Amino acid sequence: MKLKPDSKVLIQGMTASLGSPYIARMQAYGTQIVAAVSPGQGGTDSDLPVFDLVEQAVAAVGAIDTTIIFVPPYQALDAALEAIACGIKQIIIISAGVPPLDMVRLLRKAEANETIILGPNSPGIIIPGKLLLGTHASEFYTPGSIGIVSRSTTLTYEIALELTKAGLGQSIAVSIGSDAIIGSSFLQWLQILDEDETTEAIVLVGEPGGNSEEAAARYIAEAIDKPAIAYIAGCHAPAGKHWGHTGTLAAVVGRGDNVGTAKSKLEAFQAAKVPVAERPSQIPELVKKALKKK
Repeated sequence: MKLKPDSKVLIQGMTASLGSPYIARMQAYGTQIVAAVSPGQGGTDSDLPVFDLVEQAVAAVGAIDTTIIFVPPYQALDAALEAIACGIKQIIIISAGVPPLDMVRLLRKAEANETIILGPNSPGIIIPGKLLLGTHASEFYTPGSIGIVSRSTTLTYEIALELTKAGLGQSIAVSIGSDAIIGSSFLQWLQILDEDETTEAIVLVGEPGGNSEEAAARYIAEAIDKPAIAYIAGCHAPAGKHWGHTGTLAAVVGRGDNVGTAKSKLEAFQAAKVPVAERPSQIPELVKKALKKK
């Protein structure tokens, strides 16, 4: 991925209620937003050039590295396909509740075009002190060498704050999203963080539903060289309660009662010999111990 302060960023859905408040925050953080797309609003008087089509934006400002999509969920597929058609290789979908079949279509197209999708229902990516792509609350982060990859949004902020208070800054924080079907996975981001020269240790934040954490635990054991720490939210939730995110598939049909539960995920990380924090405040201590063993 190209995640540099000079990366050229496009906003799709500038006039959406979710999009407008965050543009100024990203710009203030130094993100190079070069244009916005809002069909029917092209030429609108704004601090940014606004176009009706992504094609028009690319023609005017040149190749775009990343687009951030704020459009309503039933428009997200069209917005993303338009971006892929214009050669944009990094797509962040902030919108929540994108129809699962739309995501299936999008992921097939993205794979064929070597495009990485983050989200939907994701706050995006932050490289503290350098780059903000999305809606992360930047006040909780400080530059450093700890990478965070999470399914949650606000829990990511809490863990970043715990690390910051302990003097452990972050190299990058990314939320992969919590809709039923998402783009890039824990596995892809674990590989990115393992190859990232600025990252010394990785914190993975999971939660009940699906089996992505179990797959991540196996991948860490088999392929990740850097120290990794895990935290699973919802360990004390009553049995049978489903997680409350927009699309988390808490029940996995035909796989047994234990699949997708917090217990299943804890067992997977224990089997992989990955330290698991019991609460967010314990994460800095485990990270420091892991770094000492390097």
